[in-house]
Amino acid sequence: MFNNRIKIKELLQSEAKGQEVIVMGWVRTFRNNQFIALNDGSTNNNLQIVVELGLLNDTTLKRITTGAALRVKGNIIPSLGKGQKVELKATNIEILGDCDAEKYPLQPKKHSLEFLREIAHLRFRTNTFGAVFRVRHALAFAIHQFFHQKGFLYIHTPIITASDAEGAGETFRVTTLPLDGTAPKNDDGSINFSEDFFGKSTNLTVSGQLEGELAATAFSDIYTFGPTFRAENSNTTRHLAEFWMIEPEMAFYDIEDNMNLAEEFIQYIIRFVMQNNKEDLEFLDARLAEEEKQKPQNERQEFGLIDKLKFVIENNFERITYTEAIDILLNSPAYKKKKFKYDVKWGIDMQSEHERYLVEKHFKKPVIVRNYPAAIKAFYMRMNEGCEEGKETVAAMDILAPGIGEIVGGSQREERYDVLINRMKQFNIPIEEMNWYLDTRRFGSVPHAGFGLGFERMVQFVTGMSNIRDVIPFARTPKNCEF
Repeated sequence: MFNNRIKIKELLQSEAKGQEVIVMGWVRTFRNNQFIALNDGSTNNNLQIVVELGLLNDTTLKRITTGAALRVKGNIIPSLGKGQKVELKATNIEILGDCDAEKYPLQPKKHSLEFLREIAHLRFRTNTFGAVFRVRHALAFAIHQFFHQKGFLYIHTPIITASDAEGAGETFRVTTLPLDGTAPKNDDGSINFSEDFFGKSTNLTVSGQLEGELAATAFSDIYTFGPTFRAENSNTTRHLAEFWMIEPEMAFYDIEDNMNLAEEFIQYIIRFVMQNNKEDLEFLDARLAEEEKQKPQNERQEFGLIDKLKFVIENNFERITYTEAIDILLNSPAYKKKKFKYDVKWGIDMQSEHERYLVEKHFKKPVIVRNYPAAIKAFYMRMNEGCEEGKETVAAMDILAPGIGEIVGGSQREERYDVLINRMKQFNIPIEEMNWYLDTRRFGSVPHAGFGLGFERMVQFVTGMSNIRDVIPFARTPKNCEF
């Protein structure tokens, strides 16, 4: 029976001495045919197994290599070495799985993140990725706990959909039609999707928001948390083709309520990880500090990882309008000295360098920017009243975080039927196909709002990892769909 084992994390935290236990895990190192560092993934800390001379024959000793899986029975004894209170004096060692030391890619040495991406199926076994994915798990748990405690309903929105919520057209097509040119055609030569599996053109979802709005008009407060897909040919450290999104939608909310909830939400989940993953964050903090030392002085981050997280949960977020943000950028030394790669003027979609300047240089804290130009935001965002000609804005808000820029995007939704119809016409959104969505404005429309949080960007922020491909188990990016 395997269920009688004790996890290494639990054993290292216990005060027990002399007790007989069974542990199982993978060998990290084996020194002097006497000391095995065993790890089972429950913590980055290894359990030292002491092997008395004569306990094992030479054949078995040779099979205890880095990566081999063991079942060890033994007695807990006080540790004479530094770093842990206890170790295990083995009375029986069974090898569950051999590992060819010459072929095993994860030798006990430092590996580059680029190399580890090539062996993403094995990188979970390293300390860095052990810490990252335990933090990822804790964040996911905290997200569900936060919304559950507030009485939100968790809704599963479709992964295959006929709508493009963002209207950007960067979608992955879903079809069973042949790709060899023999697919049925219309008279004008276009593909006849009525012959396809779903009888219409469909794609992988870019957002669960529109369906989430339908549920919010019945349950008041809902959230979705699922995979989303963007066919954006972007090879940056901030973009993935497949990623996870948290999208709450709330009836009877305005933009102010929306900002308040988003700020409380971010602080809650960060606080949860700081309380429950202290060991992992300390490891990642030290790792980031080492990484920062390799950078030129002017490129180093002002805060260490844990200090940055403390700063976010201990301070109110700065709140400014888009117009105020543009004015700050136009008056900044960086703009005057032409240090921005992208131009600054009212109406632009701010780039990451602009967002990071506001957060890291000007305010030195997270910033919520609201009231964006209507022309650069989605059709469903509520038009603000009393805008000056040529500067129409919508009740949209973005939360900008140090290190990565935008981490949350949200808005008050346009609840006025006529205004929404006009916006859809401006964006060439097919009104007939969206009748189901418009019903929420026809039958008991209410002010409502919501936001989206890119989960991987949040994990990036909390772990200090510089590349988003290192915070999702198997990254999906242009020209890359391994594993």
